[in-house]
Amino acid sequence: MSRLYTLSPKEATGQAAELFASIKASIGMIPNTHVTIGSNAPAVLAGILAHDAALKASSLSPREVEAINLVVSQTTGCGYCLAAHTALGKMAGFSVEQTKKLRTGSYDEDTKLDALVRFARKLLTTSGEVPDATLADIRAAGYSDTQIVEIMSAMGGIFLYNLINRVAAPVLDFPKID
Repeated sequence: MSRLYTLSPKEATGQAAELFASIKASIGMIPNTHVTIGSNAPAVLAGILAHDAALKASSLSPREVEAINLVVSQTTGCGYCLAAHTALGKMAGFSVEQTKKLRTGSYDEDTKLDALVRFARKLLTTSGEVPDATLADIRAAGYSDTQIVEIMSAMGGIFLYNLINRVAAPVLDFPKID
């Protein structure tokens, strides 16, 4: 049971009910994290879903977005998101072993993805202005300035989910990972 107020999706009304119906129609389930968010702040859930849709329309591939989701969730210690994005990472073509590597912020199987997860991890684990060399490294890997902004946007989106899940501790409704 979530540590924040959570209503049954069947009991939801108004915007929350509409969002829950949309999520269920889209992916066949309503993840517990979405139930918790929508139970408390339907407008926030609507914004998160709009952000997720914008990322899907970005120039980042599903594999790149999942790599970001995995390294950010590992760095923040969000077990719910690690489980969810391990499953989604598998759907994006990663093996379980590859998702484990991505979580570390280092990925020796693909230099571009390696630069991506290193960049994301560096942004999360340091403070202050990012050194020129860090920016040069992500650009040298082939990422444009547009994609760098999209990377940071993806990081912000998963970071919000991580924060919510770390506070709410929703019941895990994805396969447990080790």
